[in-house]
Amino acid sequence: MREPAEPGSAAGGQPEDPASRLEDAELLVTASPHLHSPHTTPNIMWTVVASLVPIIAAATYFFGPSALLVVAASTLGALATERLLGRQGSLLDGSAAITGILLGLTLPPGFPLWMAFLGGLFGIAFGKLIFGGLGQNVFNPALVGRAFLQAAFPTAITTWSAPGSAWETLRSSNLVLPLMSATAGGTGAADAVTAATPLGLMKFEAKGTAPWELVIGNTSGSLGETSALLILLCGAYLALRNYLNWRIPASIFATVAVVSGALHLVAASRFPGPLFMLFSGGLMLGAVYMATDMVTSPVTNLGCWIFGAGIAVLVVIIRQWGGLPEGVMYSILFMNALVPFINRVTQPRVFGSARRKESAP
Repeated sequence: MREPAEPGSAAGGQPEDPASRLEDAELLVTASPHLHSPHTTPNIMWTVVASLVPIIAAATYFFGPSALLVVAASTLGALATERLLGRQGSLLDGSAAITGILLGLTLPPGFPLWMAFLGGLFGIAFGKLIFGGLGQNVFNPALVGRAFLQAAFPTAITTWSAPGSAWETLRSSNLVLPLMSATAGGTGAADAVTAATPLGLMKFEAKGTAPWELVIGNTSGSLGETSALLILLCGAYLALRNYLNWRIPASIFATVAVVSGALHLVAASRFPGPLFMLFSGGLMLGAVYMATDMVTSPVTNLGCWIFGAGIAVLVVIIRQWGGLPEGVMYSILFMNALVPFINRVTQPRVFGSARRKESAP
């Protein structure tokens, strides 16, 4: 009687043909990607939202409950627009919440709430959804909303409050009704004392600001200018999680320091030093949270260095020679438009391909 063959071998002691195994095996073919990461889009977006909470808390500490209302109004406008006009379920990915929060942090504490709501609406509708939704937009939606408010309500968006004054009092200008004057619709309580921003004082009055006040944010300005040190710490956390490309803020800070330092050496009485340029205005918030937007920033590392350097040079030019004391918003939006060209120029060579196409003989 013939003995049974051992497992894994054919009858007669011959090894089993691997091809026969493949014929009997069930192959599962799926579309790429085949490797999945736990860092999903909602995970990243809501982590960024959580990192913004300390910055909102700092703004509330310096400017009182008006800060919370302005951020809430702009965020509500962004969420409502995403819910009404966006695709089903897009509200849950957290991108609209980031847009609304960042927009609110670029506004002054006494900004009318209906204007903040309108800015959030415009930022989502015309900065994101009109391009096709998340991942398709060319410009940072929060800055698109801010640019709209800058053009539509220039007086309201440049009326700054000094921090700490009348902290517990809600600013009456927050509750102004649409198309009403700035003194209407308030609570009847006195508003906080208005004050120029450090950039405004430097540009129009040639007055400096103490470095420590710039670092901790104890100055007048937008809500996001409250604490440069806190913004850096929150940005470092996101960089460690690999949720932002650290090369962009590093390029911005280094280029601003070099360019402003060179100008300061040429004419110290006319041009402020690097420390002032780095910690004043909205540079920290823009460099860490807006320029690093994954959709509107370059995909290559070299492109990130070029992108950041371009933003920095434009910021210095606008601050020193432009009509406005601040230029972070326009600098980022302008460089957003150049991102497709930066990606094309810095695209790495495909592995195995020739560096240059050989000319035909």
